[in-house]
Amino acid sequence: MMPKTYLEFKNSLELTLVPEQWPEALKAMWFDAKGDWESSHNIAQDMHCKLGSWLHAYLHRKEGDRFNAGYWYRLADKPFPKSTLDEELEEIVTYLIEIN
Repeated sequence: MMPKTYLEFKNSLELTLVPEQWPEALKAMWFDAKGDWESSHNIAQDMHCKLGSWLHAYLHRKEGDRFNAGYWYRLADKPFPKSTLDEELEEIVTYLIEIN
């Protein structure tokens, strides 16, 4: 079942497996929030759209690669965030919940 709030998303992190019916972007953020950067990145790099670029940017920012993150933020038409990574994670997840 799709989470309806960020809190429901956070609570889903107690699950062992990501819910299969979730959209790929939300799965990517779930993996990241679970500490599995690689699985998250594998999904994001296969999303050839602005949303995929945003996820990709966030992941490279988290990785500490500001230059590469900046490239992906530009492709996503997003400014480089001034927020924390946790705040951006919540922003992305909330956006994904709203569009699905």
